[in-house]
Amino acid sequence: MLNLDRLRTLSAIARHGSVSAAAEGLHVTTSAVSQQIAKLERETGQQLLAKNGRGVRLTDAGRLLAEHAGRILSQVELAQAELEAHRGQAVGDLRLAAFPTAARGLFPAALAALRTEYPQLRARLRELEPDDSVRGVVRGDLDLAVVLDWYNRPLPLPEGLAKAPLLDDPADVAMPSDHRLARRSSVDLEEFADDEWISWPQAEFCHDWLMFTLRSNGVEPRIAHLAEEHHTQLALIAAGLGVAVAPRLGRGPVPEGVSVVPVRHTMRRHVYAIWRADADRRPSIRAAVAALQVAGKAVSGS
Repeated sequence: MLNLDRLRTLSAIARHGSVSAAAEGLHVTTSAVSQQIAKLERETGQQLLAKNGRGVRLTDAGRLLAEHAGRILSQVELAQAELEAHRGQAVGDLRLAAFPTAARGLFPAALAALRTEYPQLRARLRELEPDDSVRGVVRGDLDLAVVLDWYNRPLPLPEGLAKAPLLDDPADVAMPSDHRLARRSSVDLEEFADDEWISWPQAEFCHDWLMFTLRSNGVEPRIAHLAEEHHTQLALIAAGLGVAVAPRLGRGPVPEGVSVVPVRHTMRRHVYAIWRADADRRPSIRAAVAALQVAGKAVSGS
């Protein structure tokens, strides 16, 4: 009988294109991936991978089995969803992820509501950046994730995912309180052409968005510091070390020495939940989306 974990490993190699990328996507070692494939080759009596330069490629048998693996894993997900739907109750484990400000701004209220209304549902949250969350949902490590894109930069989503909007999150510019623009009622990004910026870490979706947006407004970014957490960014601003984009979701109290000013042409993040479409009927997914939408309306005041 074919082992589902080994089929999932083969599917990951087919999807990611290499053993190392599959291992990273599955959050295991390359050795563990190789061991799973070796066992699968013994079970099937077929060579599934062949050397290709310094990497590997799927053999004809490997491609054939990988295609079946995708369908099999989808059917397993569908069967689990239909069993849960047949039972008609939100129960069991629900693996969730969200980027940090959504985890802070939406999930305390949403998780508390789920615990009260569905005491047999065990919802567990992880903080992950949007790209990592998308990969986790696609490969089945996560049941649902809250991700974002920006008004001028959509987040690419693979096929087979469903999504639901939660809120639109405006973003301001945060600057030291003695900044020349700190007392303005609104600002334009072009007015910060001579300022140093504090950004998210490189290779993150929001960092790439900031570079794109500043350049689109004629500003060549001068990045002074990189910080993951908004609270760290605000602390650096309070010390007079730069300016930053400051979304409102999960922002909390602005520290002394920092002013936040709206942008005249409003910058917004679109925040939404994603899950695998073949899990659409699961009551636990629907319950989580509903709780997050209620939390989103409370935060946005709509």
